[in-house]
Amino acid sequence: MLIADLPTPAALRDVSATGAFLETNARPPLGAGVELQHPEAGAIAGTVCSVADDGIAIGFEAASSRLPSRSPPSPRI
Repeated sequence: MLIADLPTPAALRDVSATGAFLETNARPPLGAGVELQHPEAGAIAGTVCSVADDGIAIGFEAASSRLPSRSPPSPRI
């Protein structure tokens, strides 16, 4: 489900750690903030970065901005 102005059905055609292409009838404007909701994976915020005849591409927030920073492990000597 794509949440933009209104909840709209959407099918994932392609997904990666940085974004996804959604087959959908929704056409939010470039730069619009949207939310992708999946019944098993939960919700993730994104920004519309491309609009096509058959759907939209959204970019996800950088994973590093959502995760707490950790120090790298100390090397064993």
